[in-house]
Amino acid sequence: MTAWVILPVSLSVSTITALWVVYAVAVRNHHVCPVDNWIYNDSCGSVSVQGGPKLCCTLADIPLVSKCGTSPPESCLFSLICSVGSFMVMLVGLLRYAQVMERHQNSLLNTAALVTCWICAAGLIVVGNFQVDNAKVLHYVGAGVGFPSSMLFICFQSVLTYRIAKNSLDYQIGHCRAFLTIVAFINLVMSGVFFMQESSQLQHAAAICEWVFTIIILIFYGTFAVEFGSITQNTFLEMLAKRDKKTNCKADANMAPSSGPSRTQEAIAMI
Repeated sequence: MTAWVILPVSLSVSTITALWVVYAVAVRNHHVCPVDNWIYNDSCGSVSVQGGPKLCCTLADIPLVSKCGTSPPESCLFSLICSVGSFMVMLVGLLRYAQVMERHQNSLLNTAALVTCWICAAGLIVVGNFQVDNAKVLHYVGAGVGFPSSMLFICFQSVLTYRIAKNSLDYQIGHCRAFLTIVAFINLVMSGVFFMQESSQLQHAAAICEWVFTIIILIFYGTFAVEFGSITQNTFLEMLAKRDKKTNCKADANMAPSSGPSRTQEAIAMI
């Protein structure tokens, strides 16, 4: 077992923990209402009491994931989480790409998984550094890119898990990832549908679905710890070797047609 196991585990555990810290700080500072609150008002006066749950809530206080990281000081931690998490996501995606190439072969599905993973990381950076209350358009663009691409990534990885499975443990991991993928997809759809409604209860339900979706995605990344224990230096060397071999094959193919006329010209010159 190699030290690469730490990467997906730390990504999952540290990010989930840090997000709940952001939520707790936002609730304590009365920037959002707690998730167990389902009563919303049209308007509220200023609240000066610190420490307890917010007693009067409006639609602006719904505890969406990004809403919890909008106001300082929790916005600073939220930006840090998204920036560091995006780098770790890119690294996990690259390692998984190399591992699939080593175990099976490079395929369009494997390449698509890597691309969607890096697109998700780019969207995560935008979401974390452009808060919804300060740069709404950019924030929604980042969310619109990050959420669907993360959903596509786990779908691709679920299929790849079954494709390269060799023993019962691999198939058990595939079943677990398929279940997480289905639950994540349901929550993503429900979150989008509920968020577009005017009802405060439905928008609150959208926030809960968004939290569930985010946590499931992070748990999915954590499952890569099972396979990352077998990553070695040969994984990267074989990936580079296969790409060099592919490049050389293309170069030989491009040179082959040009060799024909040149040999013909040499034969004519000899005559």
